Amino acid sequence: MTTLEPGDADVAPVDRDAVLLTSDEARDQGGVLGPTHRALSIGIVSVVLLIAFEATAVGTAMPVAARELHGVALYAFAFSAYFTTSLFAMVLSGQWADRSGPLAPLATGISAFGAGLLLSGTAGTMWLFIVGRAVQGLGGGLVIVALYVVVSRAYPERLRPAIMAAFAASWVIPSVVGPLASGTVTEHLGWRWVFVAIPALVVLPLALALPAIRRMASGPADPCAPPVALDRRRIRLAFGISLGAGLLQYAGQDLRPLSLLPAAAGAALLVPAVLGLLPDGTWRAARGLPSVVLLRGVSAGSFIAAESFVPLMLVTQRGLSPTMAGLSLALGGATWALGSYIPSRPRMEPYRERLMAGGMVLVAVAIATVPSVLIESVPVWTVAIAWGVGCLGMGAVIASTSVLLLKLSAPGEAGANSAALQISDGLSNVLLLAAGGAAFAALGGGAVGGHTASAVSGAGATGSHPAAFAAVFLPMAAVALLGVWVATRVNARVPAPLPSR
Repeated sequence: MTTLEPGDADVAPVDRDAVLLTSDEARDQGGVLGPTHRALSIGIVSVVLLIAFEATAVGTAMPVAARELHGVALYAFAFSAYFTTSLFAMVLSGQWADRSGPLAPLATGISAFGAGLLLSGTAGTMWLFIVGRAVQGLGGGLVIVALYVVVSRAYPERLRPAIMAAFAASWVIPSVVGPLASGTVTEHLGWRWVFVAIPALVVLPLALALPAIRRMASGPADPCAPPVALDRRRIRLAFGISLGAGLLQYAGQDLRPLSLLPAAAGAALLVPAVLGLLPDGTWRAARGLPSVVLLRGVSAGSFIAAESFVPLMLVTQRGLSPTMAGLSLALGGATWALGSYIPSRPRMEPYRERLMAGGMVLVAVAIATVPSVLIESVPVWTVAIAWGVGCLGMGAVIASTSVLLLKLSAPGEAGANSAALQISDGLSNVLLLAAGGAAFAALGGGAVGGHTASAVSGAGATGSHPAAFAAVFLPMAAVALLGVWVATRVNARVPAPLPSR
């Protein structure tokens, strides 16, 4: 192929391929909304937006659904069913996408997600509702990993931070509007509409995204390479990690000595599965990809475990209504999006490692600050400010780990590595939540539930068990501080060249 050199335009033949390449690069200058990527970007971001809305809305409708289905005793399983099946689906999606492209797992995942919503929304018993949540988890696990593979194949490296920032920004409106809209729909139309209405809304985003994915990201990563068979060992390990996590969650809900049996069985399944599915060196924070995967788990686990106890603390200890307690976290949606936007700027690329370490410092400070409201003289709006700061740090860390993972992954490994990232995220959530919940219950936190009604009705805060909340937040702040060190190891060091003689 003949190329044009500067100054040779009047003598060298015009190369059509070079002109087309220049034209493509010019279109890409429009960013993720340029002509090349506009339909794909709008489609996949809209899918994330709807998933985010469902995730933030379902918590409001779930208590009403459990009560009407006479399944309050099974309430926790409605959440854990989603989590355990999604872990398995993440690994399957990574294998599937690396083998034949992300189109099939993405379409299958969205179909399963919608089917699970419809099944839960039309369930007549709590167990059928839980089955629907499990099907929904299969779909969610397939979708999230497939979307990462779409980004790795369809977007050049310089545009990936921007689309990841758009994913983060798509959670802002749902985090604020979702609970309020869900509450209104639940009150006036019934909780079932929160589940059955979303599948119909996914049709338009799919109509935009799927043709673009078929054109830009379908097929195997290397069409010339022989087909790669599914790794059956990884599939078995995925089943082990899913079942092991489910057993640990079951044991964590029952502190009787007999629960040690399912806990031991869960650990026996979980440990070898995790070691086999995560990159070598993850647990010792080896430089590069292993530390990226570990940092994702450390940051997400510590933050989510702490966040889960914030509304309960505000309701039971400071007498806020559930709505006001939830709104105290609403600022975090905007600051999370801002935190994702900052590292997406090209000029910030050389400082990505520092941004991640600084983000983990903000997360640790936020988690450690929140329990200060257990002191009556500390105003409750301190939580809103602190959590906004923490979400700013989380936005920078989560977006950066996503970008770095794709940067450090070969084209044929993007699916498997994306699955490892999501497993680290999800597994750390359940393990740290279980640890925090056990510490909370051991210090009498379970007794708080008996006072919740009076706090909600305005009778005042009980202030009975501040140590139980401190036992959750302070260890999670320590875990976040560990993430500061892990963040310094995400970039592999290149050995300095030997001096020439």
